[in-house]
Amino acid sequence: QLQLVESGGGSVQPGGSLRLSCVASEFGLNYYAIGWFRQAPGKEREAVSCISSTSGRTKYADSVKGRFTISRDNAKNTVYLQMNSLKPDDTAVYYCAATITLQGICAMNPLIDSWGQGTQVTVSS
Repeated sequence: QLQLVESGGGSVQPGGSLRLSCVASEFGLNYYAIGWFRQAPGKEREAVSCISSTSGRTKYADSVKGRFTISRDNAKNTVYLQMNSLKPDDTAVYYCAATITLQGICAMNPLIDSWGQGTQVTVSS
């Protein structure tokens, strides 16, 4: 299993931006489709976005389309989530995950190989 570490969370005002990073501790991130998920207090964890292993194809939850952008740099073993126009409803702990999917094609409801520890995002005025 990959060891994943997220960073980049923090507190911002509505309309602000953050960029989350998900770094794998060893070589191999490029073999996995990677997903970003979030969990707000009292709510179930939900998929936010995913990116395929090599094609770079992406998917987004309807709630973040047009505001969030997922990308990856396999040479740096890193996946990013650029979050713009943040809203209070985006407040949650954000997790990245290495997912088990057919041919590395990203899916919004995948089997999970490994999770990161999470990073807190708080959007508040």
